Amino acid sequence: MSRYRWWNILALAAMIAVNALAEFVPLNGKTTGGISDMFPTLITPAGYAFGIWMLIYGLLIGYAVYQARTANQSKPVLQAIGPLFIISCLFNIAWILLWHYMYDRIWLSLLAMAGLFLSLLFLYARTRRQGSLPAAERLWVRLPFSIYFGWVSTALLVNTAVVLTNAGWDGFGRGDETWALLLLAAGALFAWVVGGPNRDPLFVLVFVWAYAAIAVKQQSAPSIFYTSIGLALLLALLALSLAVARRGPSPYASP
Repeated sequence: MSRYRWWNILALAAMIAVNALAEFVPLNGKTTGGISDMFPTLITPAGYAFGIWMLIYGLLIGYAVYQARTANQSKPVLQAIGPLFIISCLFNIAWILLWHYMYDRIWLSLLAMAGLFLSLLFLYARTRRQGSLPAAERLWVRLPFSIYFGWVSTALLVNTAVVLTNAGWDGFGRGDETWALLLLAAGALFAWVVGGPNRDPLFVLVFVWAYAAIAVKQQSAPSIFYTSIGLALLLALLALSLAVARRGPSPYASP
């Protein structure tokens, strides 16, 4: 029996509660999006993109319920996750608190975001090393973390841009647009490096969602707009090819 199952539920409940308080109270008198508006960047997506959190929360609740069932306690994929989900929830909470209460030292939020990213990276890798899984485990274990890790990966790019912009960094004289384009390219490359070997089209589609929203928001910057659209289309094609490739054998993804 997993010693973490009830801690997982408690950690998720705390994470959702803090995020809800951040929006509806709001914490320190500002919403999460309101603080984001204080730090505009060239890769900030349109506001509607953050609606993906509703999907993420729903999937994570499904995961929490699934992993708590006594009949599932011996499943290797759940045992492999260990305390990583709890750690990710703590980093998520830390990010919210730092974002709301320490936005005058916004770089601190990047540290929490990096911790969240790394905890999900290790968690994602562990779920992918389990080989072929039954449908229920693909739905309630792999799927939630494909979407969650994908979104946090894109959020790390934006958080990095926020910190650099706030610090007045000039990109070694190359200008904001050049480094924004490099961040977009780095994100697309990461989507390919992770999604490709794991045959995970859903992970890649999260980047498509984010990049399309960046294009919507950044129409006044043609280079960012067209690059975001182009990368979103390329990643959509990659996701389609991965969906087809899942029919073949893979050491990482389920057939």
